[in-house]
Amino acid sequence: MKTKPLGEKILVKRFDAEEKTAGGIVLPDAAKEKPKEGKIIALGDGKLLDSGERATFQVKKGDRVVFTSYAGTEIDIDGEEYLLMSEDDILAIIE
Repeated sequence: MKTKPLGEKILVKRFDAEEKTAGGIVLPDAAKEKPKEGKIIALGDGKLLDSGERATFQVKKGDRVVFTSYAGTEIDIDGEEYLLMSEDDILAIIE
């Protein structure tokens, strides 16, 4: 299903959690920390400014990004988990 975020919202696919620690210990699902990194899947039109124009995003589709711990809203699209968040929740682009 094709999904287009509205306004200043961004659709992000979170990367999978690590299965093992650096020392090789296998982590159970309850102990896995959700990653704070993901890939941008889709962008809205941008924030509506007072002038009536739309602000441009600093990120683009396909960027690998780092976001805040409690960023966005988790949504399910065709059995896949995504995050719908504002650009303000994104901290950095990983190059």
